[in-house]
Amino acid sequence: MVSVEHHYPKQGRVILHIDMNAFYCSVHEAVEPDLYKGKPLAVAGSVELRKGIVVTSSYAARKLGIKTGMQVRQALKICPDLILIKPDFDLYRNFSRRFMQIVYGYSPMVESMSIDECFVDITGSKQFGTPLDIANSIQGRILQELKLPCSIGVAPNKLLAKMGSDMKKPNGITVLRLRDVPTVFWDKPCQYLYGIGRKTAEKLTKLGILTLGQLAIADDALLSKHFGVMGAHLKRSANGIDPSVVNPEQEQSKSIGHTTTLPRDYTDRTEIHRVLLNLADQVARRLRKQGLMTSTIQITIRDPDMRTITRSLTLPTPTEHMDDIYRTSCQLYDHQWEDGNPVRLLGITLQNLIAKEESYVQLDLFDYEKQPRRENLNRVMDGLRDKFGEGVILTAGMMSDDPSSLIRNHKVRGTSLQMDHLRNNPLHTDSGE
Repeated sequence: MVSVEHHYPKQGRVILHIDMNAFYCSVHEAVEPDLYKGKPLAVAGSVELRKGIVVTSSYAARKLGIKTGMQVRQALKICPDLILIKPDFDLYRNFSRRFMQIVYGYSPMVESMSIDECFVDITGSKQFGTPLDIANSIQGRILQELKLPCSIGVAPNKLLAKMGSDMKKPNGITVLRLRDVPTVFWDKPCQYLYGIGRKTAEKLTKLGILTLGQLAIADDALLSKHFGVMGAHLKRSANGIDPSVVNPEQEQSKSIGHTTTLPRDYTDRTEIHRVLLNLADQVARRLRKQGLMTSTIQITIRDPDMRTITRSLTLPTPTEHMDDIYRTSCQLYDHQWEDGNPVRLLGITLQNLIAKEESYVQLDLFDYEKQPRRENLNRVMDGLRDKFGEGVILTAGMMSDDPSSLIRNHKVRGTSLQMDHLRNNPLHTDSGE
């Protein structure tokens, strides 16, 4: 009989990538199966107006041609019986914590990638059986305890584990080894590989590199000339090599951002500035909650044809204040977007974050006198909103009926990349929800 030890490498790692399938819709099916189980569903931002974008859809809806990013109006033409559901991010975060807690029971080496996916290093988890035993056990428990499907990739590194979890959906398990890479991947186009986007694939095509097999044996000098240091990374990836490790630390945020899809095309600068005000308010709140300051403000603008631009500005000194973020965002918008051109999505992202206690802010005489008052005001307002809710104190400019005013409602607004719920509630702690 082959021992469990035999299924683990003497050198190297065993990594799982766990990906929850159609997570938002699956959560609604789990909570209210009589209403939603097996039916075509879509979670969308502006249900009442029949506008906005499909955030995700159930597998029953996907079979009918409903896709993420599709306009709700178009989705309803394809499937008039499509059930539209408002997002409930409180509910999604609750299920996210619960599925992460199940995973944590098998290894402390868990790296959360988003609200619905994580890597887990099970190299030291032999007491729970073979890697396939562990994958089956995690998948079975998530299905039994949470009524949610998930796909799992089992591999010697994060890249192959991620690729494996995408191969059998829903509720599949795929084992990938380095020796499988030539037969499984090399006949595929370059864009098939995780991490290679459309633009990179187009650039490779111009160089005559059409498949992952060709990329795997491509000339190092050629790749370096056209992609710089990324060239060697692309070639390693095509060969299934990924040296990155699972990082279990809940790291300080690399960025904090919010985007909002607008219910119609906005062209009026006053309306757009109001949306930016609401976005600035909430990203500043999240920034201060984590005890951070930002040096770089980035805005995202998308037009009705889905063309997207991002522009950023680095400030002379770090800030935690909403008015600095708002003023900079408006300045970027006014300089970068022609007045009157339609806008469908807006976002603000704070970058170059540092811990407040580590920041040294050089203040001129005016700021030196003003800074304590600003911090005092922030402290009082944050305290009131923590106690009585986000809507207890609003400026007149924040009042509106567009989706940007809803970002204070954490039940209906959120993003899959927002991991605050896991920072504030460590995986090994029962949140009590």
